[in-house]
Amino acid sequence: MKLEIRAARADEMEEFARVVSTSFVESPQFAQRVPPEYTLCVFKDGKIATTYIAYPETMCFNGSETPVAAISGVATLPIYRRRGHLRKLVTNHFERLHEHGEQSIAILWAGRAAIYQRYGYAVVSTCNAYKVEPQYLEFTLAQSVPGAFREVGDDDFRLVEELYQSFRAERTGYLHRTPLRWERNILTPPPKPWGGVLGKVVYEEEGKPLGYLVYTIETVNQPAHREPNLIIRDLVWLETSAYRAMWSYLIHMDSVDNIIWQYVPPDDPLPHLLLEPRMLNVTLGDGIMARIVDVERALTLRRYPVAGTLTFEVLDELCPWNHGRWQLETSATEASACRTNTSPQLRMPVSTLAMIIFNQISATEAARMGCLDVLEPGALSLWDAVMRTAYRPFCADEF
Repeated sequence: MKLEIRAARADEMEEFARVVSTSFVESPQFAQRVPPEYTLCVFKDGKIATTYIAYPETMCFNGSETPVAAISGVATLPIYRRRGHLRKLVTNHFERLHEHGEQSIAILWAGRAAIYQRYGYAVVSTCNAYKVEPQYLEFTLAQSVPGAFREVGDDDFRLVEELYQSFRAERTGYLHRTPLRWERNILTPPPKPWGGVLGKVVYEEEGKPLGYLVYTIETVNQPAHREPNLIIRDLVWLETSAYRAMWSYLIHMDSVDNIIWQYVPPDDPLPHLLLEPRMLNVTLGDGIMARIVDVERALTLRRYPVAGTLTFEVLDELCPWNHGRWQLETSATEASACRTNTSPQLRMPVSTLAMIIFNQISATEAARMGCLDVLEPGALSLWDAVMRTAYRPFCADEF
């Protein structure tokens, strides 16, 4: 039986979409729009057994624009499962990324984290969600709203895009949004039978735009009544006053039962501002997972707040070019990484390193969890300082 790993051809994309939809039990429409050159498949005797999509994306990495591979559409037909096809495909893709040298980190949203942790991925961000009745949006410290809101239309798209770019500039995990991503994830109105209202407002102070809110109003038919909910699609603020103003705006949404925000950053300030924070009904979920494909390149892609010299040993069976001892030199303006014979301060699997460089957890926290070995006492405080990020990691867009 012949096994082949390659991209799907244009005439094979209908079958590609069928495999994805069969495995995910959903419509094949999204897979039909995928450019063939972004696919990678396992073919068994000429038939697609496993699918895989790798989009080139740009991610903000503690203030640095970083090319990454965004993975999606990973699926294997049931008749081909438990045969190691996905491991072969993932290994092949990592080898390609290492050889080309353009994307040294792969990221994805996982239906099941356990699948990808086998290949060196780690959960590197957290995604919260709120469901709150408007009446409970009352602040502990009352403040007036110094600015004003105005509705915006399609002609204001450039303004909204610029505000988003400013908002994400110093963060970690936020993606560059193409016009297609804006349209699909943010600006498409909900289906008519359940609502159809798409609201877009910009907040300004003295004529200066400081944030925006995009939301929809959608109705769920319950047995006893209709439940209109306001769904926050996107919320961006450049100043604290703009953030508070957004929620003050939402207080007046008297006609909706709940305000729902499904993509909330883990360091969002709202729970610390409300009189009744428990009424947010906060739920906690995994965010994106990341895999360091090339340690040497990945470590130089982000910014570091302080200067330091870090030595460490990486354990990585799937990507042998990562395995071994490394030294990272950082300053406020640049970083370099290279092989070293110096005794390491820490020893860790590549998945732990991913969590640390994203600052999902600190080196000290990783040591307390047993996720790394401390070989040089006292090194953890330096690692914590060097790996600190301006904000907690978060990705606001599914892909």
